[in-house]
Amino acid sequence: MAAASGRTGRPPLTEERRAEIRLEIARAALDLFVAQGVAATTGEQIGRAVGISARTVWRYFPTKESCVRPLLTAGAGLVAETLRQWRPGQPLDEAFDFERRAAEDDRLLAAPAHATVGALVRLTRTEPGLRAVWLQTYDEAEPAFARALAERAGLPADDLRPAIQAAVFNAALRAAVEHHAWHAADDTRTDAATARADLARVLRTALTTAAAGLS
Repeated sequence: MAAASGRTGRPPLTEERRAEIRLEIARAALDLFVAQGVAATTGEQIGRAVGISARTVWRYFPTKESCVRPLLTAGAGLVAETLRQWRPGQPLDEAFDFERRAAEDDRLLAAPAHATVGALVRLTRTEPGLRAVWLQTYDEAEPAFARALAERAGLPADDLRPAIQAAVFNAALRAAVEHHAWHAADDTRTDAATARADLARVLRTALTTAAAGLS
């Protein structure tokens, strides 16, 4: 009698588990970059910190710099949804309600509110590879913001006006996060709640300035 056929070995990973592994790799890479720099960090070290092989690291990310992407893209979808629900006549900073979200939802303020990720943003000043990843995350988020603004205004997806609005909004967000990361004192005594509140304040200022336009 022939043996029953079927797959052997480990079952395939769920998408949720894949996302968890990507985040674990991102955190390990970030810790190593901050501790010893990008040049001194290897894929083997990143994998060892997570308990996986370097080959598995490269299966998830093409370069060691790109390993940090999950930490920088966490809030893009929530930002787009907030823009889509932004009521006509409502101040943009009020729509985002940064102070409340700072206490309730880290995704909108994104990982740079965390002191260690703030150190990553500071590293983008001197590490071209990380700078490229940082800018790419904003470049990739901008079309989603434009679609959300177009939908909100009842305009075609390819209309120029929401595209320009999204570019201004996106630049304001990036400038605010960089300002926060580069000017915040690298003080380990600062607790996470204080860091989030400070970032919320900076983001509110950035959006208010962007909404006011050029005089």
